[in-house]
Amino acid sequence: MDAVVLAGAPNTGRLREVSPAPYEALIEIAGRPMVTYVLDALQGSGQVGRLVVVGPQELDPVVALYRRAERIAPGPDVMANVRAGIEHLGSMNRTDPILVSTSDIPLLTPEAVDDFLTRCRQMGELDVYYPVVLRERSEAAYPGVERTYMRLKDGVVTGGNLFLLRGDVIDRCGTFLEEAVTLRKNPLRMSRLLGPRVIVKLAVNRLSTDDVARRIYDMLGLKGRAVFTPYAEIGVDVDKPSDLELARTALAAGPVSTGRS
Repeated sequence: MDAVVLAGAPNTGRLREVSPAPYEALIEIAGRPMVTYVLDALQGSGQVGRLVVVGPQELDPVVALYRRAERIAPGPDVMANVRAGIEHLGSMNRTDPILVSTSDIPLLTPEAVDDFLTRCRQMGELDVYYPVVLRERSEAAYPGVERTYMRLKDGVVTGGNLFLLRGDVIDRCGTFLEEAVTLRKNPLRMSRLLGPRVIVKLAVNRLSTDDVARRIYDMLGLKGRAVFTPYAEIGVDVDKPSDLELARTALAAGPVSTGRS
């Protein structure tokens, strides 16, 4: 399947303290721009075809190194970039699954990508698939990693940074998805988006990933599932100095896959 890589974020947040790169995707890790690790993982997967990188022209020399990749200009926000990438692939009105990845998960490996996509296929045809990682997996793989966790009936989880979705979902549910992306690191505000029943279940530790999926279907007719992945690297993004230090330390010795069967 084809993939969209979101690489348009300017380096104006906390990472500016530790890197002068103009864009987050170009922040150096072990001598290479961060986005190259993501492109390596996607191009190394046996299940990914074309790669569309949505980002500034400063990425052109990097993208040119990848034979199946091309760059297009970014829009004003994340969902605009997702839409631009899917439109460029000609999949906006089609049911073809499109893999969407952020450019700030440099620990990603081809094995993690393949495992996620295989698990998605095993769930049957849905509109959206979203990876989650159990806290114990994340902390065992990367001790000291700082993540946002949500306590669910299924376990304490953190969200991943890959999404598999049908191309026609953006027109049907783009506004909701934009809000969900914005709130993804604030579990309480995310639960408010889904309504009072979800808030109550979350408060008493009775909310499950299936409950969330059913609520989204009732609201939007959107069929989605959380995909539990053993690959912690899917859930380790670089958005603050401690994350960058962790990634630099881990990748200085070469990429390591954390998944287990």
